[in-house]
Amino acid sequence: MNTQTLLLDSLNTRWDQYKAELKNCRREFSEEAVHDFRVATRRLLSLLSLLRTVMQDPEIQKTRRALKDQLDDLDDLRDTQVLLADISEVIYETPALQPFQEYLQRREKKLMRAAHKEIKSLKTAEFSKRIRKLNQTVEALEQADLDVSIFSALDEAFAVVNQRYALIDPNQPATIHRVRISFKKFRYMVEVIYPILENFPADYLKRMHNYQTDMGDIQDMEAALQKLSDFEKHAPAGYIPDPVRSYYKKNHTLAISRYIEDKGEVINFWRSAPDQPFPQEKLP
Repeated sequence: MNTQTLLLDSLNTRWDQYKAELKNCRREFSEEAVHDFRVATRRLLSLLSLLRTVMQDPEIQKTRRALKDQLDDLDDLRDTQVLLADISEVIYETPALQPFQEYLQRREKKLMRAAHKEIKSLKTAEFSKRIRKLNQTVEALEQADLDVSIFSALDEAFAVVNQRYALIDPNQPATIHRVRISFKKFRYMVEVIYPILENFPADYLKRMHNYQTDMGDIQDMEAALQKLSDFEKHAPAGYIPDPVRSYYKKNHTLAISRYIEDKGEVINFWRSAPDQPFPQEKLP
């Protein structure tokens, strides 16, 4: 498979998956359906981000912005559901979480109603026109130029990851968050092109996912602490915040420690420079 065919297949496959998950979400609205729709949206968005680096087309940015807005509208719901899933696993060992759990459950219901309304209102006709035009544009690209552009885009994306990685300070979680954002972009780009990478390790995508998850766990705990602050402003009389706040601060510290311990694996995911070999190409 050449690069052009790969991009065309990926574009059509991810667009079809987006439409299928949107249809399913409208037909059987649930937490799982919303999750699958978010995943499909993010995968389509990541492909468009890659295409934007190799071709000049204003329609790409318009579509990306619309898809990003859709994801942003579902972020609060996602964070709430992640926290509820965590609480459900530890509520018996940490009963002090119950008032916070009840608050999140009420918030989830409100957010689910808003998300259902938003998803039912989404239109795809304009998206369809843009996807058809993008297909035509990709078909007109020169294969040799496309290969060079694709790998240059990955090199640049990984360079940003390394630049931010060098600035990590465990005492400033925001520095890790900046790495997570750039790494997420890089990882999704790799997910598009990995079929044309030579000697691609079988566990490569899983390792990248786990690396991103370690950083995401930190962000989840920060979201928990923020939502806890919101809850405490309207907490019922007699509520004692210290045990719950201590629980999330402890988990936040542990999440940072886990990431810092294994953060160096980032060097194994791409070449350090365009004139350097890929990690899997280096001799033992």
